[in-house]
Amino acid sequence: MSGLADHLTYSAYAAGWAAVKRLPESAANGLFQRIADVVWKRRGKGVLRLESNLRRVRPEASDAEIAELGRAGMRSYLRYWCESFRMPVWSRERIAASFEPEFIERLDEAMASGRGAVLALPHMGNWDLAGAWVVVRGYPFSTVAERLRPEKLFDRFVAYREGLGMEVLPLTGGANTLATLAKRLRAGGLVCLVGDRDLSASGVDVTFMGEAARMPAGPAVLAAQTGAALLPVTLWYDGTPVMKGRVHEEVPVPEAGSKREKAAAMTQTLADVWSEGVREHPQDWHMLQRFWLADLDPDRAPAAVAEPTAEASR
Repeated sequence: MSGLADHLTYSAYAAGWAAVKRLPESAANGLFQRIADVVWKRRGKGVLRLESNLRRVRPEASDAEIAELGRAGMRSYLRYWCESFRMPVWSRERIAASFEPEFIERLDEAMASGRGAVLALPHMGNWDLAGAWVVVRGYPFSTVAERLRPEKLFDRFVAYREGLGMEVLPLTGGANTLATLAKRLRAGGLVCLVGDRDLSASGVDVTFMGEAARMPAGPAVLAAQTGAALLPVTLWYDGTPVMKGRVHEEVPVPEAGSKREKAAAMTQTLADVWSEGVREHPQDWHMLQRFWLADLDPDRAPAAVAEPTAEASR
């Protein structure tokens, strides 16, 4: 039964890639917006979890306002998928015109200095589009991907992202990913990591929206070990075809403390920056899973370990 489910899952994604990229853009956008509305109206687990998370972001909002945010959030999430299915046939010029980040000079300066940089971002907007834009700008980079089932689907996602110009390393089950990323950074390269959710034993406990959560230590660990600039990024849609974004100020390495304490402090700074971005654009935070520790089964939430390692979500 598991094999059949894997086959059906892969077939569905493969069909999406094959068909959606051939549709006229207006038709594809309209189709995915309708899908988002249908999914939202069905009130499934993902939608209910999204709205529960949004309640933490906007505690002052009414039930009706949270529901409308949930609908906007599903439309944003399905826009991510629509763009992702279509991006393999986009030209470099189209990619360059589809994203407008603020303060990109912060990345340019870090790369020009030879230090290398770690771009760390939450599950906001379309991180694949942002990555493709960075490649088109002239900065090929390395990232990690969580292994998916079926294996063919994981391979398809890796091939898709590598086709956009990214080096994709497996989060688990491969060579020493942390060492490889550190090597790239010491050579003056760029690493991009999505890092706002980590349920593993290697995560760092942080405060996010005033409550306890856990985030990957990887971005902070890599920056502290290699001297690369740690630059938080936030992404959002503003109702236009062009995605917006912001490269925030570098997160400095604390002068005092153990490795773990430094990583924890830097990760908390990331959490603070991202929380402001999520407050400004809550509908573009694609968090359809349990996120805060209070929402997790205590028996399934492992304690953080003494020395964090590099982990990152999707």
